[in-house]
Amino acid sequence: MARGDQVYVMREVMGVPYQHHGIDCGDRTIIHYRKVGTATVSRTSTEAFARGNPVYPVDKPVSFIPDVVIRRAESRLGEQRYNLFFNNCEHFANWCKTDDSVSPQLNEFGLRLDSVKLPRTLTRQAAEQETPQAILDLFARALNNIAIATTTLLPDYEQAKTESTQWKHVAQTALERGREDLARAALYKRRAALKKADAIQQQLQDLSDLQLSIQTDQTLALKRLNESSAVLDDFEQI
Repeated sequence: MARGDQVYVMREVMGVPYQHHGIDCGDRTIIHYRKVGTATVSRTSTEAFARGNPVYPVDKPVSFIPDVVIRRAESRLGEQRYNLFFNNCEHFANWCKTDDSVSPQLNEFGLRLDSVKLPRTLTRQAAEQETPQAILDLFARALNNIAIATTTLLPDYEQAKTESTQWKHVAQTALERGREDLARAALYKRRAALKKADAIQQQLQDLSDLQLSIQTDQTLALKRLNESSAVLDDFEQI
């Protein structure tokens, strides 16, 4: 391992192994999402990161230089925006290393957001067939996860929109000074920011649609629960 490397250690959750990622600072410390209490981007000793397990480097053929990688990691120290689907430890480490906030192991586990969003017919079937209280608990957890995901995405969306406006201003200023080369570069950056904002906006819309679908089925489950309670009351009166 070397300074600025993306590293990982194998951990388990409910018996399922997964990779926990971080950034090696080169001084026996690693910056990573530390999941003790509220998950927080923290700088801990390599020993605390490893928990007695081997630490492996992640091969990145193209990446920022070590100083930039560590500076990016340090810029997020104290962050508490962990989200399994949008901002987990692997998202964080990949962003620090390459500016690409991705988590390939989610796809390996089949935990993509699109695979979690059950078709409405299936959620409706669950609402009609499962125990009412059990499905209400399930819906409550799902709605909470959607709220967390939305809260995580909104700041990223606002940041992308802000960057788009800033790069537009840079391009205009460059043109006024006769620097078409700088203007083209700034417009390229602006297009990238707009593309990111559009992608996040679509994710937010998907979450909103899913929320409405779950709330509809939640109402159906509540109706069934009330009907079951009424039947029990009738039996008690017999």
